[in-house]
Amino acid sequence: MIDQKIIDEIRSSSRVMVRELGFMSSTLAATDYSPSAVHSLLELENRGSLTAVQLGQLLGLEKSSVSRMLLKLIKAGEIKEEQDKNDARLKVIKLTLKGVDTVRKINNYGERRVIQAIEKLNSSEQLIIAQGLTAYAESLVDCRDNKDLIDNNIIEIVSGYRAGMIGRIAEMHGTYYYENYNFGSFFEGKVATNLAEFSNRLYKDSNNIWLAIKNNKIVGSVVIDGEDLGNNEAHLRWFILSDDCRGQGIGKKLLKEAINFCDQKQFSAVQLWTFSGLSAARKLYETFGFKLTNEWEGDQWGNTMLEQQFTRVNNGN
Repeated sequence: MIDQKIIDEIRSSSRVMVRELGFMSSTLAATDYSPSAVHSLLELENRGSLTAVQLGQLLGLEKSSVSRMLLKLIKAGEIKEEQDKNDARLKVIKLTLKGVDTVRKINNYGERRVIQAIEKLNSSEQLIIAQGLTAYAESLVDCRDNKDLIDNNIIEIVSGYRAGMIGRIAEMHGTYYYENYNFGSFFEGKVATNLAEFSNRLYKDSNNIWLAIKNNKIVGSVVIDGEDLGNNEAHLRWFILSDDCRGQGIGKKLLKEAINFCDQKQFSAVQLWTFSGLSAARKLYETFGFKLTNEWEGDQWGNTMLEQQFTRVNNGN
């Protein structure tokens, strides 16, 4: 049991630090930027580059807040967006030369504040402050990480129709591919129209959909359409995850459900169509036995892309 006096003292000291370090103000560290913007610049300096999703997770901010803040920093010339060298689906954020100079000024300001605050203390007291703050900060991070782990554990994979799924899946596709590839209303409309048509056939044994659900919200999907190709071949469609659920193994769980279904139904092959540059998705497909069988220049998604076809043959047939 923690002594209530210790709790009260830590809380009181934390409030003083928030006030004295300027977090109650609209700007921070002698800049014209908000605290979240200043922290974003510092994280970019420490890590070199980050996606918007990664930055939001680090700072504990909502996606919409991060987007607005990053747009202001881009317009101010502090940061820039580039395509990730390892995954063409993603855009990473980096400091510009102006941003590097701004971070240098922020660090200089921060160092002066620390020196002013502790220079009259002896070395033992300085060490106590440093070690105490480090331990407290790490404990706060651990609390957030544990909460995230608990949240991840309640993600469930369900099959079949769920109210609102057509709009939600179309929204996830439209948002992701607009932000990363500038796909417009044509693409989102096509997803919604085709998914609505498929949903009317969902009751048939050869068709199914799997949804990842978190806090009663759809955060991922994959479909097996066993009818539209004919020849006893299945069509894998609408495989998507929300940004905050990537890299957690959810996509692998969805694909496993879909592939198990295809094997149970003894389809001779599973086909999927995508485009070049989706490196992470391609690695996942290949894990499940898909191989690139065809590629060509096409515009079925509204933009001209190097389109690709991947095939998984059921060798058991």
